[in-house]
Amino acid sequence: MREILKRLRQYEIKIRKAINFQMQGDFHSVFKGSGLDFDDVRAYQYGDDIRTINWNVSAKGHGTFVNTYKEDKEQSVFFIVDVSASQEIGSEDRQKIDVAKEICGVLALSAVKENSQTGLFCFSDQKEKYIKPGKGQKHAYQIISELIKLRPQSRKTSIHNAIVYALHQIKRRSVIILISDFIDEDFTHDLKALAGKHDLIVIHISENRETNLPKLGIVPLYDNESKKTIWVNSSSPAFRKMIKANFSQKHEWLEDFCRKQGANYLNVDAKEDYVPKLIQLFRIRNKAGKIA
Repeated sequence: MREILKRLRQYEIKIRKAINFQMQGDFHSVFKGSGLDFDDVRAYQYGDDIRTINWNVSAKGHGTFVNTYKEDKEQSVFFIVDVSASQEIGSEDRQKIDVAKEICGVLALSAVKENSQTGLFCFSDQKEKYIKPGKGQKHAYQIISELIKLRPQSRKTSIHNAIVYALHQIKRRSVIILISDFIDEDFTHDLKALAGKHDLIVIHISENRETNLPKLGIVPLYDNESKKTIWVNSSSPAFRKMIKANFSQKHEWLEDFCRKQGANYLNVDAKEDYVPKLIQLFRIRNKAGKIA
C-alpha cells in the first residue's frame, strides 16, 4: 500500500506542476466554483447556459430569465467508482479497476488540498462502499485505503442502481466524478438526471485488448460478471469488426450524450498515461468557465 500511495503522490505533483505551468493559474481552480446557491434572476444574455433558464419566471411573458448563483465556498467532490468484475480486464498489474482507483486517489488528494469536502461511493449492482464527504488529507488517505482494500461482494453491474442511490444520497450540488467502463445498459435517463442536478465529469475507462483480440481462431471468452463462457472465432473479420463497432458506438454515444447534457467526458485507456488527459480536461473546464 505504501508504494501505491507514493505513486499517487508523484502523479499529484506531476498534475499540479503541469497545470500551474500550462494554465499560469492556481490548481485550486480545478475544484473551485461548482457549489452554487441560488441568488436571483436576470434577463437572458447570449451565451448563457440554457439549463439556468427559470421557466416559471419566463412564462410570465416579460422575456426570458436565467437564475444567478453565488458561490458556496465549501465545495463538495464526490467520486462514484465502478468496481464490478468487468473492470478486471487488463494486464495482471494494470487492470481497468487499478486505473480507476488511481485516478480517484489522485483527484481525492488534490481536492482535499483545496479544502473541498470529498466523498466516495463504490458500486457493482449494489452498494459496495460509501464514505461520507469529509475534509483533510487524512480523509483522502482513508478513501484511498478503502479503495485498495475493497473486495466487492457482487461481480455484476448496475449503473442505474448506482445513480439512483447517488441522487438520493447526495442532496447538495457537487462535482460528481463517475468512473466506469460503462459496460451496461438502460442508464441513459439516470445519467441525464445526474448531469442535471450536479456538475458531472464522466471518466470512461477502457482497455485496448477489448477491441483488439489476437487472431487465435475459435477460442473461449469468459464473461467475468455472468461467469459464462462463449466460443467465438477471434480470426473472423466480421466478428472483429463487430467488436470494434460496438465499442466505438458506445464511446461516441457517451461522449455526445455528455456534451448535450453539459457534462465533461474523458476516455482513458488502461495502458496509457492518464495525467495529460486529466490536465487537458481541467483546461477545458476552466476555459468553459465551469470552474472559475
